[in-house]
Amino acid sequence: MSPRIEQLKLAVERVCLCKSNHVRSDAVVEYFQGKVVWDGMVETFDLEGHDSAKRCYAFPFADTDGVPTVKIIISVPPVESPHRAVQVAIAERARRK
Repeated sequence: MSPRIEQLKLAVERVCLCKSNHVRSDAVVEYFQGKVVWDGMVETFDLEGHDSAKRCYAFPFADTDGVPTVKIIISVPPVESPHRAVQVAIAERARRK
C-alpha cells in the first residue's frame, strides 16, 4: 500500500471509528459551467463495523479557507460512487461560502 493510501486509511479509521480496507482508486474530474472545479484521485474504503455504512470515499480537498485537508464521505444514498462523493464535498464547500 502506498504511503498516500496508508495516510488516508488512517484518517478514515480515525474519523469513522472502525477498521477499513482499501478497495480501489478512481480518477474523478468534476466540471461546473465548463470549468474543472476538482481533479484528483478518490480512494474507496470498505468499513468494518461502522454503525451505518459499509463503505466510504477519501480524498484531498481544499475547503473554504483553501487549505487542503482529507475529505471523508460516507457511502449512504445518494452517495454511492466516488464521483458523487466529490460532488457532495463541492456542494458542502459552496454552502459554507
